[in-house]
Amino acid sequence: MRILVIGSNGLIGRALIPVLDSAGHTTVRLVRTQGLATPSGIPWNPSAGTISARDLEGFDAAVHLAGESIVGRWTAAKKARILESRAQGTRVLCEALAELAHPPQVLVSASAIGYYGDRGDEVLTETSSAGTLFLSQVATAWEVATEPAARRGIRVVNLRLGFVLSAAGGGLAAMLTPFKMGAGGRSGSGRQYMSWIALDDVLGAILHVLTRDDLRGPVNAVAPFAVTNLEFTRTLGSVLRRPAICALPAFAARLAFGEMADNLLLASTRVAPARLLASGYEFRFPKLAEALRHVLGGERCRFQPSAGVRP
Repeated sequence: MRILVIGSNGLIGRALIPVLDSAGHTTVRLVRTQGLATPSGIPWNPSAGTISARDLEGFDAAVHLAGESIVGRWTAAKKARILESRAQGTRVLCEALAELAHPPQVLVSASAIGYYGDRGDEVLTETSSAGTLFLSQVATAWEVATEPAARRGIRVVNLRLGFVLSAAGGGLAAMLTPFKMGAGGRSGSGRQYMSWIALDDVLGAILHVLTRDDLRGPVNAVAPFAVTNLEFTRTLGSVLRRPAICALPAFAARLAFGEMADNLLLASTRVAPARLLASGYEFRFPKLAEALRHVLGGERCRFQPSAGVRP
């Protein structure tokens, strides 16, 4: 397939490009630069709403992963960038795809399990309702922004990503320094659920949904076994062979991170990958300990597409 990738410089995008290429696909990046399209990159400006529809013709699929980082103090300006980069950028892309004479057959657009909000120990599937936190509002707007593509007949998959395990970036990488120093531990009560997924399985899930014509709409990209924050931190400490006894009280998390603490560190989101499992996806790392050992064992991503993935 000829696949357009948006967000190729992010954690997932950087890993996805070589995997798609090695599977026999042809990838072209949509990049935030000025100038003319090149064989490997097409320029766009999502903030200004500009994109060359002519350069988007001829793709079989698109994978959209772009968005402002949620890491950092959530000032009003930061929150506006988080929301706009997802809702506005996605709508600009999807409206352009909808106007093509020959649009791609499928669009895999990132979303997040933040959609569900803070739900305690409730098991959440793709049919569960949206939450009320800021990230719930962002994820809802993110998914609504793909509607122009869906109305055009493009098969849209909204991939609701969990906490991605990678030593190369993201939340886990940020946790490693204090844990390696023996200063890691639970956040808040530790009873809140964390729904995680190994980076290898994110890549596998993307390839899976690209070729499964029966999958559309929301798809939870999380491992089958969510754990509490206490279980996660104890397991991480065990894998690193470091104690994990330095708790971060909820009030201290809020003082340090503001609203982000309630959305990310303290919210409980127990998500099940119901549609992935029902469609036959087999997780490479379903259990947390083996996933962390793989991610932190110095191994490079050795993901190999299954025989069912067609170039």
